[in-house]
Amino acid sequence: MNEFTHTLVRLQDAGLTLADPADDLRGRKVVDRNDDEVGKVDGLLIDEDERRVRFLEIGEGGFLGLGEKKRLIPVDAITSVDDDSVHIATDRDRVVGGPVYDPDVVPERHYLEDVYGYYDLPPFWGPGYFYPGWPR
Repeated sequence: MNEFTHTLVRLQDAGLTLADPADDLRGRKVVDRNDDEVGKVDGLLIDEDERRVRFLEIGEGGFLGLGEKKRLIPVDAITSVDDDSVHIATDRDRVVGGPVYDPDVVPERHYLEDVYGYYDLPPFWGPGYFYPGWPR
């Protein structure tokens, strides 16, 4: 098993900016493979060492911010991005049933493994991993 030495932080907490402002997906709605809205991108989790976005932080459910749950979706699940939306390869029910994310807690390896496993995607620290290079 590869050693996990990465630190993931929310972009807004890292004091960093994206090289291309067009890559900032925060505020865009997330749309599933059936064109159903899942939620919106509330944040981006970045790998501080490699300076790459690894997860979208999605806010879904609730009303006026009450009862909203946060979830992480690996960037590897993104199929396309347009001016208003981020399209993902799974369906809404799958996302809603996924692991809940607490933005006040730094995600540990076992939680991230659970998220990648839930979406049937290989973790970014695994052998042979290839960064998806979204949104282009």
